[in-house]
Amino acid sequence: MKNSEDLRRALRAIDHKSYPAYKDLKGSYSFGNYVLSIDHVQGDPFASPSRLSILVDGKTAGFPAGLYDTRYKRVALQDYLNRLFYQEIEKYTFKAKGSGKSGLISVSRCGQEILERSAVTINPENGGLLFRFAAGFPANGRTINASQLERILFDFLPACVQTVCFYKKLSPARVQSVIHLAEDQHYIRTQLPTLDLCAFVANGSILPRQSGVSDRPMKEGIPFTSPSSMEITLNLPHHGPITGMGIRKGITLIVGGGYHGKSTLLEALELGVYNHIAGDGREYVITDDSALKIRAEDGRSIKKTDISMFINNLPNGKDTKAFYTEDASGSTSQAANVIEGMESGTSLFLIDEDTCATNFMIRDELMQRVVCREEEPITPFIERARFLYEKCGISSVIVAGSSGSYFYIADAVIQMDRYVPKDITAFAKKEAALYASRNQETPEAGMPQLLPDPELPSFRRTPGYRPELRRDERLKTKVHGRENIQIGHEDIDLRYLEQLADSEQTAALSYMLALAEKSMFNGQTSLRMLVDSFLSLIEKKGLSALAGSGYLPTDLAVPRRQEIFACFNRYRGLKL
Repeated sequence: MKNSEDLRRALRAIDHKSYPAYKDLKGSYSFGNYVLSIDHVQGDPFASPSRLSILVDGKTAGFPAGLYDTRYKRVALQDYLNRLFYQEIEKYTFKAKGSGKSGLISVSRCGQEILERSAVTINPENGGLLFRFAAGFPANGRTINASQLERILFDFLPACVQTVCFYKKLSPARVQSVIHLAEDQHYIRTQLPTLDLCAFVANGSILPRQSGVSDRPMKEGIPFTSPSSMEITLNLPHHGPITGMGIRKGITLIVGGGYHGKSTLLEALELGVYNHIAGDGREYVITDDSALKIRAEDGRSIKKTDISMFINNLPNGKDTKAFYTEDASGSTSQAANVIEGMESGTSLFLIDEDTCATNFMIRDELMQRVVCREEEPITPFIERARFLYEKCGISSVIVAGSSGSYFYIADAVIQMDRYVPKDITAFAKKEAALYASRNQETPEAGMPQLLPDPELPSFRRTPGYRPELRRDERLKTKVHGRENIQIGHEDIDLRYLEQLADSEQTAALSYMLALAEKSMFNGQTSLRMLVDSFLSLIEKKGLSALAGSGYLPTDLAVPRRQEIFACFNRYRGLKL
């Protein structure tokens, strides 16, 4: 292997040459206690920055095996090191000068959620560390400025490596606290099913965020306090006893006046599928990690999805057992989202009526009298929610602010009053019964109709390949933030996937789509098997498995199973 002096000589040899000469630097160089690899060199100083990596072997890094011997601890430690590396890199970015992106040094900027990323990985077998980052190779115009790159590679980076990459340089207490929090969060997750819970919200949690553009906790946020009737205490391995609200499996309503915290609680539950860093305020808000937020999504495409559980006998004669549309209505899109959620294996639906199709959620008594059931193709969610729980094992947490009909089927009713939850289940049930007896011919008339159990969807969809794409040697993808992927000439709109926490997850989805189009869409493998194979591949080989023979980008993060399904289902180019 070449060493650092070889790199220095190569740099000085290309100084003041045209920019493409930088490509001669590709390769690996030993810097004594770490190896620097130049994996990809940008075409010019205005292009996307060059990609580099730093490898530190396990013995040299010196991290005790107990810090990374399970996947969840490994992910927590990688996240912590990523944050430290980012803090150090930020001190030096653009300190080297030049044109375009010259002097830029960047690594993944982590949010409040702890995600498995490509930026920092730990070898589970030997504890070796691999840091991936980007750097803008300096130039004056399009002429190489090697002295400025020498500053980056020989001054700035070694300082960052020495500060972050060796256990003896870190605070053992801080590292241990990161792992202890991960173990406590994992313990709560494992306890949810044994206690028949779908979510837990610890007392003292700060659920409100600073603003619509900041995910940090609100400084004056009201600490969460559980209703005593829903309070449970868990004895965590490190934190010790912790008390909070346990949301039981079944159908739970969250009600209350406007601006009292209904949606804030639901949003905390949505992102409780991920672990959060210490100080976030939601460290101990833990939700069933398969939970899925569903909503109406007018205009999305639907392909071969069996929505007959909710929609039948359409006037245009469309087959709802294999429903196709390129422009879904609110009700058909929400029906498809429910069925696709079932296909993805969710055990919990999270629903906010503000983002739902009203005619999908409910039809009141007067409307049923004016438009009889035989003339209405939609079976509303209220008439299927108990079936979904009792026969399919899928619970629902529903924010409701305008209709009390869900009181009849709810197992628990939580009222948010100035951000304080109250258990009003008994009161709501009593009032619902009184209302029905006063306003209907019989006390039972206010209840949703008991319908025969529907047939369950088959989920046998098998994506086929498109020959016009397979002719391309490389299928181009482009990611626009968290909300959009462009693959070939197709745009995939992901803005309504509210549990996508980071644009790096979107980037990973783009790689999965490209890989599937090139080699996995064969008309033989079901969508379920396809998603399973991706998750198995990542578990065994990490995100690097998505890059194939090319270099792995610095900016990928592992998405959940539910978002992989959702992305594929929104791909208009998908052939089913």
